[in-house]
Amino acid sequence: MKSPYFNEDHVLFRQSVRDFIDRDVKPHITEWEKQEQIPREVWKKMGDLGFLGVNYPEKYGGSDADFFYTVAFVEELAKCGAAGLPAAVSVHQYMATAHISEAGSEELKEKYLKPAIAGEMIAALAISEPHAGSNVAGIKTRAVKEGDHYIVNGSKTFITNGYYSDFVTTAVVTDPDVGPAGISLMVIEKDTPGFTVNKLKKMGWHSSDTGELFFENVKVPASNLIGHEGKGFYYIMDSFQLERLVGAIMAVGGCEDTLDTTLQYMKEREAFGRPIAKFQALRHKIADLAAEVESLKQFVHHTSWLHDQGEFAVKQCSMAKLLASELGKKVADECLQMFGGYGYMQDFPIERMYRDARVGTIVGGTSEIMREIIAKTVIDDTQYGSAYKDDSPVEKPLKKESSKPNMDKKPEVASEIIRSLEARFKPEKAGDFEAVFHFDIAGNNGGQFTAIIGNGACQVKEGHEGDATCTVATKDTVYEEIELGKRNPEMAVMMGKIKISNIGEMLKFSKLFHRLF
Repeated sequence: MKSPYFNEDHVLFRQSVRDFIDRDVKPHITEWEKQEQIPREVWKKMGDLGFLGVNYPEKYGGSDADFFYTVAFVEELAKCGAAGLPAAVSVHQYMATAHISEAGSEELKEKYLKPAIAGEMIAALAISEPHAGSNVAGIKTRAVKEGDHYIVNGSKTFITNGYYSDFVTTAVVTDPDVGPAGISLMVIEKDTPGFTVNKLKKMGWHSSDTGELFFENVKVPASNLIGHEGKGFYYIMDSFQLERLVGAIMAVGGCEDTLDTTLQYMKEREAFGRPIAKFQALRHKIADLAAEVESLKQFVHHTSWLHDQGEFAVKQCSMAKLLASELGKKVADECLQMFGGYGYMQDFPIERMYRDARVGTIVGGTSEIMREIIAKTVIDDTQYGSAYKDDSPVEKPLKKESSKPNMDKKPEVASEIIRSLEARFKPEKAGDFEAVFHFDIAGNNGGQFTAIIGNGACQVKEGHEGDATCTVATKDTVYEEIELGKRNPEMAVMMGKIKISNIGEMLKFSKLFHRLF
């Protein structure tokens, strides 16, 4: 089928990936599944062939190619017969090293990005923790600055490449007092003293290793910080778009491979004296699945085009990931049915495809999270911006202590809480910060307010005065729950429960007040 997205060079590149898969992967993939490891020489071969750098600058050994080289690469990689390989490569290439490429120093790029592109080092991305789940802002792994090093303590779980990787791009809390503005990213080398790993067993993706990571007084050079301290949460939120798009591309390739494998079996398997591919009920089921896969593929390609054009396509990436992972699960399930009892046997590839497809609706953001993000963009008109396009440092609050505010009674409704800002203000943290904040709080306990910060003081007035540096709009109940510690503010922003016109200014503002909880 002709495509407006792929030219002759893309086609030739795709064929080179296919040749590599047929020659160096498929004959060995079953053994790698048993070993639960991808041999290091395979990573090196991919590096030598230029596959691991198609998306990176030539300066670091990459090709600086357009995004449709990535589309071709991931689609073909997903047809290798086991999803563990494309999963491991995707984490290495489009997640762990992507942060270093986007925000890392030249030192980090030379030390880690270059060898990763060459296939000489394997990278992992460590965000998930045992009790944080989908709430990135809820991570607890702590990094304390001591001179020219950080001391890291904590743990991570479900980390792809976590066991065999050489370095880990790790999310840590560098300041526990300021919410998401206290999260940072840093590179931690696997052989650092105090860094230990436990290999996890899982239902599918056997050829990719998954680890549980433990940090006990791990000493990390301050130069291993990626970008600015306190911007890690926003880098992660930004990178989710690429992660989810690559996940969708991988699912499309997996769907096509599953259909091809099933069709081959249907043509060879006979029942009642003829191939089962001749039975109308089965033919029509395959026809439906093929139509769905082709339609989805075109949407994923369109979303890839938006990404290639520099669009921060949160809605489309979330839609692509949701639809592709759900369809991957459906295709694997219905194709296994075509195999009958043989589909349940480990000797047949569909059994592995079925197990591998199941995790697609969980990794990279669950289907439930995808639906909520889509609902916010479609229903609530929530807009998202890129952290990398506004890469200014997040200011760190001073550590100087100040006395608690004197309040006869803790305010509990939104209007009272906003008025209490004057009493809760910490002038020693304000410095020369000046700003005007407008609050639009809907509901019986809300109203319109202006908070003016300047000359080391905070003044709250009813109504809107002056030109707003930042506007905050939400319901009274939401604002109350956030201020009283009953609702996570970062999740409220992500889900569109509270709209903030200037996140950077709001982060500075939030550091200037004593909490109510």
